[in-house]
Amino acid sequence: MNIFPQQSSLGTVLIVDDVLENLDLLSQTLTSQGYQVRCAKNGYLALMSIKHELPDLILLDIKMPGMNGYQVCQNLKENYKTKDIPIIFLSSAYETEEKIQAFAVGGVDYITKPFEVAEVLARVNTQMGLLKTQLELKQLNQELEKRIKRRTDELERLNQELRLENEERKKIQEKLIYDALHDSLTNLPNRTLFIDRVKMLIRHCHRFPSFQFAILFIDLDRFKLINDSLGHHAGDRLLVFCGQLFQKCVRESDTVARLGGDEFGILLDNISDVTHAIDTAETIKMQLSKSSPLFNHHFSPSASIGIVIGNYQCQNATDLLRNADIAMYRAKEMGKARYAIFNQELHQQAIQRLEIESDLKKALAFNEMLVYYQPIVELQTKRLKGFECLIRWQHPKKGLISPLEFIPIAEECGLISSLGDWVLQESCRQLKQWQTRYSHHSELSINVNFSPKQFEDIYLPQTIHNVLLDNELEPHHLNIEITENVFLSNNITVSKILSQLDKLQIPISLDDFGTGYSSLSYLHRFPISVIKIDGSFIRQMQNHNKYLEIVKTITTLGHTLGMKIIAEGIETERQLHTLQELGCEFGQGYFFGKPLQASVAEKLIQISNKD
Repeated sequence: MNIFPQQSSLGTVLIVDDVLENLDLLSQTLTSQGYQVRCAKNGYLALMSIKHELPDLILLDIKMPGMNGYQVCQNLKENYKTKDIPIIFLSSAYETEEKIQAFAVGGVDYITKPFEVAEVLARVNTQMGLLKTQLELKQLNQELEKRIKRRTDELERLNQELRLENEERKKIQEKLIYDALHDSLTNLPNRTLFIDRVKMLIRHCHRFPSFQFAILFIDLDRFKLINDSLGHHAGDRLLVFCGQLFQKCVRESDTVARLGGDEFGILLDNISDVTHAIDTAETIKMQLSKSSPLFNHHFSPSASIGIVIGNYQCQNATDLLRNADIAMYRAKEMGKARYAIFNQELHQQAIQRLEIESDLKKALAFNEMLVYYQPIVELQTKRLKGFECLIRWQHPKKGLISPLEFIPIAEECGLISSLGDWVLQESCRQLKQWQTRYSHHSELSINVNFSPKQFEDIYLPQTIHNVLLDNELEPHHLNIEITENVFLSNNITVSKILSQLDKLQIPISLDDFGTGYSSLSYLHRFPISVIKIDGSFIRQMQNHNKYLEIVKTITTLGHTLGMKIIAEGIETERQLHTLQELGCEFGQGYFFGKPLQASVAEKLIQISNKD
């Protein structure tokens, strides 16, 4: 790399000497070696020349008229532009003091006159070499500094990117942790975080035995109806609203969590007794009753609440939550929109419930289920019209178990469809057998109860049709009994199923009419052909006139709409006569016969309706 301005020159040398012969000799010598040479006869001219253009090296005579070499050197060293120009002094003096002074003022070398040309050339070459090396080092240092700066800038940029990346990663990690412990819809703590906090309070109880806390397990009533009728958007809005409302009903130190679906949990920290939990439950009930979160709909939500107290005796957070859940189900069984407190009786009931659920899963496989048949009679003639089919469970250890005890469990654990299919198949098989054996009962029919859960299956009509085909039964020989609860589920699905059953010409009976909502819209919106009056009205109509009027009204209403009437729970002849006078077509009850095993029902068929 060429560090000099002119590529053909080794550098510029300024010779300052008042002796012309010295100037000529040194100028010729250096020029012949490739240097550019400038000359000055005194110090003043030298300084003027240097102002015009800086030389690379100065050969400076010490003893000159006017301004000597020391003064010139001092002047140059005081100027930041010229202070680094190397100066070789020329002098005829041999005194050591002068050499010392020459170096003291800043000279880099000293040549004694008369000089040898070769010595001068060697010293100039040495200094120019040093200068070249210094310039190269300076240039290399500058380049190195640039590279270091570029590298430093690059490292700083990378460090900045790394810091930003770490901050972003930290944010993502924090969000992942938050999302893992919170519900995405309500932003409340989820089940995992809730249980962790319960565990923390259990540990605190073990350290401080007097410490107590409470868990409230909350389930929104009729939430599925909201989702199915108004859509999931309305259901989500209700969940968010309830979560915010629950937070307003508790202290900041308490925890409100969404446990899943329409279930919420509240953890009451550090309570004195169960009264605090009860007051909180009552506050929630009251606030919900005053609320209407769904715009344009006259709806106030309600909730069933289970309460359990945590203290030093508790060991397991999951068990506590389960116990609160059990108490919540007890509240629902009591009529919803209320609370129940967990106790050992509920615990024992839950254990029995689990045992029934476990045994129920094996019951069909082990042929433990039975169908009982209760006679349905034509009231005016007292002729046998058919049977209502009622399932019974012959438990190997517990004996005969009522459907009131195991049907709700079957609905909850998803076994009701299997049980329902079995009852339908067995009832139709038995009916066909009776029709074949007894020709005078070829028009005998059966009534089969269907759970609302079964009406969630859109393929139900096809299943029923297939069973009728398998058993070679006419559709009108089967009567499907439903309750008003069917209409509280998905109305669209229910409507489609009932419409298909109507096309198959399968009669639909509305059971327990008058005990539920008894909406008149059900009677004209859906293809219902039979109304069954609940037995509670029949039993009371002789003692209380209002029940008689209810029976009259239902009968008249049904007839006006072209429907047949079946009265349940007939126990006396007086009740029978009253119903005959009202024009009620059919009836069933202990007056005609209790639910019978198939073999006993067959004997009844043998002796009945013979001309």
